[in-house]
Amino acid sequence: MNIHPTAIIENGANIGEKVSIGAFAFVGKNVAIGSGTVIQHHASVDGYTILGENNVIFPYAFLGGQTQDLKYTGEQTGLEIGHHNIFREYVTIHGATKEGNITKIGHHNAFLAYAHVAHDCTVGDHVIVSSLAALAGHVILGNYVNIAWNSGVHQFCRIGDYAMLAASSKTVMDILPFMIAEGQPARTRYFNKINLQRHQFSAADVEHVKNIYRILFHSTKNHSEALVQLKCCKQTSAVYDTVIQAIESSQRGFC
Repeated sequence: MNIHPTAIIENGANIGEKVSIGAFAFVGKNVAIGSGTVIQHHASVDGYTILGENNVIFPYAFLGGQTQDLKYTGEQTGLEIGHHNIFREYVTIHGATKEGNITKIGHHNAFLAYAHVAHDCTVGDHVIVSSLAALAGHVILGNYVNIAWNSGVHQFCRIGDYAMLAASSKTVMDILPFMIAEGQPARTRYFNKINLQRHQFSAADVEHVKNIYRILFHSTKNHSEALVQLKCCKQTSAVYDTVIQAIESSQRGFC
């Protein structure tokens, strides 16, 4: 371990092997830090936080802070973070609100400067949350999601795998998998072709997603009729099942 003498490590903190903690950093008594993680100067990790391996926390980031939910009355809640994540300067990620609940962050994610993740959120893997973007409470992000600069996600919204919320946008509804939404409030503008191609989706699957986009957003069918048509197509590709499941499980409706 490489711990700077000015760092504050409270008694009870569990520090793994090959952890580096910089000057004036703070680690609370209920924190567990996995091997290879780097906590740079003036960064803080507090609360009932489990931090996996090989994460990097940049200066002035604060992980595991108490929820801002006004319903919180002091229950033991937590934050669970996976491996190989990057938390840039001034990122804030809060613990959950109710007893036994957690805010959960997956693996290989990047949270850029001033990004915020509120209580009870669930973030998948390979997600980018850009600078000044914010997730309200109980938001669920799938895998390979991109939340662009200065965008906001309303509480309880879900954003599906490989989807994107464009810069300076606000969504108050779900964004379906594979789609790009933009605006205030956000509307689905196109499907996320570049993200699909980057992650080796076949040309056939890209074409299937394009067909899903046309059925849902560029036809005269209402949502119920479009859903019937999607179900008729679903045997041709798993991407249909992914979108159908997101539509049927949506609690807020979709952009």
